[in-house]
Amino acid sequence: PSPEEAQGSGAAAGDPPPRAGESLEHDGLENVQEKKIIRKKKKRTKIRKGSQTPPDSMDYLMAEIPFASTDTVYEFGTTSTFEMCFKKRRKRTTRSKTEDDDQTKKKKQYQPNYFISLPITNPKITRGIQAIQDTVVQKDHRLSQAMVRYGSLHVTLLVMHLSSEEEVGTAVGALLESKDAVEELLQGKHLDLSFQGIDDFRNEVVFVKFAASDHTAALTEISETMKKIFQEKGILAGENRAFKPHLTFMKLSKSPWLRKQVRKIDPHLYENFKSHYFGDETLYRLDLCSMLKKKQPNGYYHCESSITVGKSHESDLIKKALHRESLALFSKLNKIKELLSNPETRMKINRELFQDRQTAVIKKSC
Repeated sequence: PSPEEAQGSGAAAGDPPPRAGESLEHDGLENVQEKKIIRKKKKRTKIRKGSQTPPDSMDYLMAEIPFASTDTVYEFGTTSTFEMCFKKRRKRTTRSKTEDDDQTKKKKQYQPNYFISLPITNPKITRGIQAIQDTVVQKDHRLSQAMVRYGSLHVTLLVMHLSSEEEVGTAVGALLESKDAVEELLQGKHLDLSFQGIDDFRNEVVFVKFAASDHTAALTEISETMKKIFQEKGILAGENRAFKPHLTFMKLSKSPWLRKQVRKIDPHLYENFKSHYFGDETLYRLDLCSMLKKKQPNGYYHCESSITVGKSHESDLIKKALHRESLALFSKLNKIKELLSNPETRMKINRELFQDRQTAVIKKSC
């Protein structure tokens, strides 16, 4: 057939007839593509084996602080100032992955690492807390890792971020400067803080509450005054929400692996102490403490500086001791006066003195 007839028949059949050598080229191209597909290796994702956090890592150290990471909200009932200051209010849909990573780095960089502490020194309070801790551990031994040691018991008044030793020095100066302001608020009086009852933050942090009729308003005013002084010095300090003083004695954040086993702390474990009265603590000392530096041998945090305010336990004890001694001395003096005022006693004294003089004269003449 002619080329026209062949073309017509090919069109009628659907596809044009292959030219010479075209089918071979087509088969060869398919073979090459198949070989490339076979040779191409599939990507495999490597699964990292879980490893325990080393003791000297930042995550491990942060777990020891009074308000580790995301527990700031639960333990203080507040949102960290540092998170609020550096959080950009953008819609999540418009933010890139790089911006999210940068934001996370900033939050970690400005996490609190120092705090103002009111130490708990009353043995009655510490004994009561130890009794609760022992009761809870007997019921659930896993929670032994969640307990705050009695040497670390404190009430946090203010948190801050200090990025250098120079800023630490500035914070020490602010603490010393706040002494006069706190003394002015106290007006030379005692500030006795009563602890009664137990509460929690989301069943992750358990703490002893302040008594309802206590001087919490005065303590809040002291916290706000100190925050203002620190901020005037250029120190990033304080929280955005209302200050809620409390005494933490158990928190899941103390042990990273514990949170994987225990999601929540069951309130029934300490229900017998729900309204227990623990005792009073008098405000007499405030410390600037580090969250990450090595603790003292007694378990208390590393202390950069301290101030004493109000009337302390020690000063009261000294005054009472001096008062007792002075009373004893006065009673002895009164007895001596009574003896000297007695005529017979005075005669005896004069007689002994006269005899001693007479004996001395005789010895000289001899």
